Parts: sequence; structure tokens; C-alpha cells
Amino acid sequence: MRQELLSLPKGLAEEVSRNLVMVARLIDEDPEQAYAYSRIALRLASRVAAVREAAGFAAYATQKYSEALAEFRAAKRMTGSVELWPVMADCERGLGRPERALAMAGEPEVQKLDKAGQVEMRLVAAGARRDMGQLDAAIVTLQSPELASNSVQPWTARLRYAYADALLAAGREDEAREWFAKTVEADKDGAMDASDRLAELDGVEFVDALESDELDVDADVDVDEDADDEDDEQDDAEVAAAERASDQAEYYDEDDDEYEPLEASEADSDVDVTDEVVVVDEDDEQEQGRDQA
Repeated sequence: MRQELLSLPKGLAEEVSRNLVMVARLIDEDPEQAYAYSRIALRLASRVAAVREAAGFAAYATQKYSEALAEFRAAKRMTGSVELWPVMADCERGLGRPERALAMAGEPEVQKLDKAGQVEMRLVAAGARRDMGQLDAAIVTLQSPELASNSVQPWTARLRYAYADALLAAGREDEAREWFAKTVEADKDGAMDASDRLAELDGVEFVDALESDELDVDADVDVDEDADDEDDEQDDAEVAAAERASDQAEYYDEDDDEYEPLEASEADSDVDVTDEVVVVDEDDEQEQGRDQA
């Protein structure tokens, strides 16, 4: 790629290079952003094969298979290399044309691929068979010296995983368990989920730690709500008691030396407000005294 970029003016080459670096950095964790960078590089240098290839992989990662296939074909024409043949066939699968992928698996280009490329082509062909509902044929397609070999190569884990998955799809559970176990042995980086598939076959259920924490939080909330309810009930009782005390206090006259607290029943009893109230005037009292004298 560096050699190809040297054909560009220095400033342009640096700009294209920066965008290609971002494509490579983001393509696994943020494919859409990687695709955006690839489009910038493509606008700047569409006649550079490495740019077309990077744009193809970015489109492939975002499942834009028609666009990816066009970019891969352009890169192949520019370089004459067949190394993109397997991923081009997989684009045909993505476009819903598995029969074309199978046809490509039988083309002379496959014989020009290195060992890794040939294994990749075998994986694509097996996938195409499965797309067509031919599970047994897919299993046979994956059976190869590379699968039977005990040596671990970069493609070993993927090949074993695909074989185990095909066996499981065909209902051959015991064999699938064996090959998922072999996948775990070959997958040193833990890139595959073979161990999880094994656990599922053995009936082991995993609890998501985050979900467990959420359940604990919900339980704490319920406890807090119960405590709040108890506090509310206690507050209500205290309020009622205070109201009763307040009602009784209304009958109390601090200036009345003969005050005796009234029972609630007496306080609540009916009072005849029409009783006559006699008011004695002091002058009248004196006149009454003189008359009597």
C-alpha cells in the first residue's frame, strides 16, 4: 500500500493514508465510521488499488454487499491478484445468490490462492450450501485435511467452529459438542464463542451480572418502598394522635381553676345553644338592694 501511495503528491498521500489508518482502526468496533473514512479516501484517490480494497472491506463490514463487490472487482482489475476471490464470493452470498458463490468455488482462481485463501473459500462454499438448505453437503465440504490436522493454524478455530455449527444444525449434537471442544483448544485468543455453545449444549445457563445487579437494585427499591410505607403509617398515627390532643385542648381554659378535662364523648355531646344567658348589671343590683331595704 505504501508503494501505491507514493504515486500521489505528498500532501494528498498523507491525507489518504490518515483516512486508511482510521478505516483499519475502526472497522471492527465502529464499521459505519470506518465506512465514512473509506469514502473520503475513495474520493481523494479512487485510482489506488489499496483504497478500493479498503473501501470494499468497509462496505462489506456494513453489509453493503453490492458496493463491496464492485470495489473488490475494481481492486482485482488493478492488481491482477486473486486474493479477494473468497470475500467476493461471500458478497454473492450476502446478495442472496449462493449458487454464484458455489460457482466461484469451482473456478480456476481458487487454485491460485494460498492455503489460507483456499480454506476461506471452503468456508464460503459450505456457507452457500447451508444457504441452499444442503446441510449434509455443507458438512462434507468442510471435511478436509486442514480440518483433520492437529496443528493449529490461523484458520483452524474458524474451520472447526463452522464444522461444529453445521453438525449441530444437522442434529448431530454429540459430534457438534466434540468439535466445539476442539475449537476451544484452537481458539487461543477467545475470538469465538465456542465455550458458550458448549455450555448451552450441556444445559448450563449464564446469568448476566448486569441483570443480577438490576434485580438487586429492584429488591432494594422494594425494601425502601416498604420502609417508606411503614414510615407513612407511623406518621399518620402520629398525626391522628396530635389531632385528638388538639381537639381535647380546645375544651381547656387556662384561667378556669375548676377545669376538668372533658372526655371525648362529653365534648362531642350535643349542646343547646338556645339556653338563656343571664347578665347581671351592677347598678341594677344596687337598686334592688335599696328597694328591699
